[in-house]
Parts: sequence; C-alpha cells; structure tokens
Amino acid sequence: MLNLYVAQSSASSRKARAWLKSHNIAFKERNINSNPLNADEVKQILRLTENGSEDIISTRSNVYKKLNIDMDNLSVSQLIDLLVKYPYLIKRPIIFDDHRLEVGFNEEEIRRFLPRSVREAELRELESQIS
Repeated sequence: MLNLYVAQSSASSRKARAWLKSHNIAFKERNINSNPLNADEVKQILRLTENGSEDIISTRSNVYKKLNIDMDNLSVSQLIDLLVKYPYLIKRPIIFDDHRLEVGFNEEEIRRFLPRSVREAELRELESQIS
C-alpha cells in the first residue's frame, strides 16, 4: 500500500493527492502535522532516502529557522527525536511504499508509483507515436 504523508496547507500535498486519485492508485493518507510520526516511522522514511536527512528536512520552514540547529552535528537519535518533536521540519508530501520514496511533488518522479504494466503501455504508445 502506498502512503501519502501531507500537510493540509501544502499545495504540493494537494497536487500529489489529486495525481494519485486521477491515476487510480490506492493510498493511505495521513496529515503528519495533526498526527505526528513516531520514532520508528521517522526511521522507516530515513531508510528509504538517498541522502539521509537532507531529503526530508524543510530548511525553508519557520521551525527550522527558529531552531537554528546545525543538522550535521546531530546524532541519528537526536535527529529522529527532533523530527518527532517538530513535525513541521519534515517536507511534505512524502509518498512511499516499502521500497520507494518521493518527497515533494514532481510529476515526472511520481510516475515511478504507477504499476509497471501502465508504464510499459505508456512507453509502447510513445514509441508508436515516434515511429
């Protein structure tokens, strides 16, 4: 099952939700501001990142600016505790399953969540248009 972690006020979250619905992709939605993540859930997301905390920390958020913390000097457990305590530090939307993660909304990148058969059919259609 695909997970969609959102913030109500996030335009990117609304776009991701609309895209998933328009492509008939089942997902479980969660507002992580009103229903914050626990430490195990933060670890699960961090495991899926390519660049660790850089991929999920919102450096433009007011909370990040107010805290004025050097993220590079935090231990992993300190980072996890910080993200649990301050969910507004986490970029949204976060879209993930057991193997893939997408942070933010990018229409090209989100296509990786389409079933393989759909992606293959689209590729065949493009190839037929080219030839």
